[in-house]
Amino acid sequence: MFGLPVSLGVAAPLHGIAMHGEPALPADYKHFSYVNPDVKKGGRIAYGVVGTFDSLNPFILKSMRTTARGMWDPEFGNLVYESLMVRSRDEAFSMYGLLAESVEWDDDRSFIEFHLNPRARWADGQPVTPEDVIFSFELLRDKGRAPFSTRLNVVEKLEKTGERSVRFTFNDKSDREAPLLIAFSPILPKHAIDPETFDRSSVALPLGSGPYKVKAVKPGERIVYERDPNYWGKDIPSKVGFDNYDEISVEYFLQDNSLFEAFKKGVIDVYQEGNPTKWTRNYDFPAVRSGTVIKDAVDSQLPPVMFGFVFNTRRPIFQNAELRKALSLAFDFQWVNRTLFENAYTRTESFWQNSELSALNVPLDAREREIIGAAADRIDPAVADGTFRFPVTNGSGRDRKVLRQAMDHFVKAGYSIKEGRMVDASGKPLAFEIMTQNADQEKLALAYQRFLAALGVRVSLRTVDDSQYQSRSQTFDYDVIMKAFLSSLSPGLEQVRRWGTDARDRQGSENFAGVADPDIDRVMAAILAARTAEDFRSAVRLQDRMLLSGNYIVPLYHLGQQWIARHKHIGRPEMTPLWGFQLPAWWDERAQ
Repeated sequence: MFGLPVSLGVAAPLHGIAMHGEPALPADYKHFSYVNPDVKKGGRIAYGVVGTFDSLNPFILKSMRTTARGMWDPEFGNLVYESLMVRSRDEAFSMYGLLAESVEWDDDRSFIEFHLNPRARWADGQPVTPEDVIFSFELLRDKGRAPFSTRLNVVEKLEKTGERSVRFTFNDKSDREAPLLIAFSPILPKHAIDPETFDRSSVALPLGSGPYKVKAVKPGERIVYERDPNYWGKDIPSKVGFDNYDEISVEYFLQDNSLFEAFKKGVIDVYQEGNPTKWTRNYDFPAVRSGTVIKDAVDSQLPPVMFGFVFNTRRPIFQNAELRKALSLAFDFQWVNRTLFENAYTRTESFWQNSELSALNVPLDAREREIIGAAADRIDPAVADGTFRFPVTNGSGRDRKVLRQAMDHFVKAGYSIKEGRMVDASGKPLAFEIMTQNADQEKLALAYQRFLAALGVRVSLRTVDDSQYQSRSQTFDYDVIMKAFLSSLSPGLEQVRRWGTDARDRQGSENFAGVADPDIDRVMAAILAARTAEDFRSAVRLQDRMLLSGNYIVPLYHLGQQWIARHKHIGRPEMTPLWGFQLPAWWDERAQ
C-alpha cells in the first residue's frame, strides 16, 4: 500500500511530476520524443573541454574549479551517478522516473515519497536502497558543496517508509520547487563511501548506478568512460535512446584555440560554437569543405542567457538608481554589434526574452499588481506597460541623441560635467573599475570605456587571472563585473540566490549586484509559491520588470541560434527539443 489515501489530498503513485500543471507524457510512454529509440549502440565519442581536474568527486568544494566532466554533467550526461528522477528536456520543468519508478505528493507539496525501482542496481550489482538515499542527502549536507549541501534545509523529516520507499517531509522554509530539486539530486552508494574521506580530492575510481564506469584517468588531461553492459536502467522509458557509445572520452585543453585545432584534426568529435565571427570565418578548413565536418544550427526556444555588466551596489556610487540608468543608456550596442560582431547579435532587453515569461510587449496585469502593491510605482512606466526598449543608436559610438538621454539621468542622479569630467554635487569625479576575465570581455569593456569617456566618466579596466577572478567574485571585490546568468522557462530558487537579500552578504553567493530589496524578495516568494501556470507567469514577469527597472545590469546581447559542429560519423536525432541539442542522445554512425 502506498502512502495516504486519495481522500486526504494525496494522489496515487505517479510516473512523473511537473512544477506547474501535469507532465506531458502519459504513464505508458515509451521514450522521450527527442531520441532515436532504434539507435544502434556502439562506437565512441571524444568530447573536449577547457580546464583541468584533480578529483573525480564533483560534489565537494575542492571540485568547484577543477571539474571531472561526465561524472554528474548536464551537458555530457550523468554517466556515473544518477538521481531519483530525470528531467524531460522538451518541457519547461517536468520529471520522470529513474531510480524511483513512482512518486507521491500532496496538493500542498508538504511531502514527497519516492518508490525505488526494484531493478535499480549499483555497478557492483548491489541494489539501490532507501538507506542509500538517506545516506546521500545527509552526507552531502555535511560534506558536500552548494547546492547539494543545502537541500535538507527545507526538510523536517527524512525517513524510510517501506522496503523500497523513502519520504521527505518539508518544513515551513520549503516552497513548491523543493520536491523537484530533491528529485534530481545525486544518489550515492552507502556501502562504497567512507564519510570521513569523502570531502578529500581523489582520483579513485568511483562506484555509481549510471550507464558508464570510469575506465581510465590521466589527472588534469583525460577521463575515459566505458559503457556498463549490465547497466540496470537501459530499458526503462526515460533512458531509451540515450547512452549510445561504448566508450566516451573527455579531453582537457589549456586554451580554446588548442581545443578547436584538436576538433579540426578529428581528435575531438563535436565542438559547440558561441562566437559569431568564428562561426562565419573559421569553418573553411578542409574537413568542412569535404563534408567530413557538419555545421548544425537550430533556433533557440529558450530565453537567452542574460549577459552584461553588473554594477556592485555594495559600492556607494552604485546605490544611486538614476546613475545606474544613465550608465546603462550610454552603452552603444549598435556600434559593438557592427564593429566587433558583424551584426550577428540581438540586443537583450529582458531576462526572459522570447518567451511568455517576458515583460516585453505585455502590460502589468492584475495578478502582478496584487503581488507588488504600492511598489508598482517603482516600476519604470515603459517597463510597466510593456513598451520598454533600449534606444537604437546610429552606430557611431557617439550618438548625441542617446547621449543626451543618458545625460538627463546623470543630472537626475546629481551629476554634471565640469571641465570635461563627470562630477557629483561635491565635485568628486565619477570613476570606477571594470574587472574582466579574458580577452573577449576586455574587448567589450574597452568599448564601454570609450562610450563613457564621451560623457566624462573615467573607467579603468583590470583583467585578472582565473584564481584572482574567482576570489574577487566570491568576495564581491569589484566595482563592475561581467557575468552571464542562465535563464530558463522554470525560474525558481536560483532567483533567490541571485537577487535575494539573504544572499547579499554571503560570500560565494550569486548575488553579484548586491541586491537587497524587500519588494524583490516578495516577488521571488510569489514565484516559488505559485500553484498555477497563470500565477507563475505573472510573478516571473513582475520579477522581470523589477530587475529591468532597477538597472542592476547593462544587458548586452544574445544569439538567436545554437551552433555546434560535428564530424559526420556522429549522428543526431532529427528533432531538437525545447532545451536545444542533447548530446547524450547522439550516436556513432560507425557502430556495428
